[in-house]
Amino acid sequence: MTEPLSPADRVTFRLARRADLARVVELIADDAVAAARTGAFGPAHEAAFAAIEASPNDELWVAELDGDVVGTMQLTFVPGISRAGATRLLVEAVRVDARLRGQGLGRRLMERAHARGRERGCALAQLTSDKARPDAHRFYRSLGYAQSHEGFKLPL
Repeated sequence: MTEPLSPADRVTFRLARRADLARVVELIADDAVAAARTGAFGPAHEAAFAAIEASPNDELWVAELDGDVVGTMQLTFVPGISRAGATRLLVEAVRVDARLRGQGLGRRLMERAHARGRERGCALAQLTSDKARPDAHRFYRSLGYAQSHEGFKLPL
């Protein structure tokens, strides 16, 4: 008898569709740090989705398990002059359904992100993570990310 496949082995990835947007917002907001700044699903999220969909350098991905969206991430491909004209992969808003965390889905999402970065010719991947997320920091370090810079933000 064969072992049943784990959720991480059964998950599939695709670009998000407009119909996924409410679920994507729900996943992002299901986090104490992000809930207040994400807000309830509404017109601002729809406008952001339209902008992402129209941009050749932005992609919103979802992870599906048994037909349900259980994870998401946004990828941005940033051309640059530094690092000999390197393009960077910026990974944002990585979220996995709370009921499925710790089962390898986040790792699979990040593997997909890195594969997309290589497909697009990116020289490196980068991300930021709120200082209030020590579990996320351990996760990113386990993937080989180094905390090499200090990040700064300024509300505009």
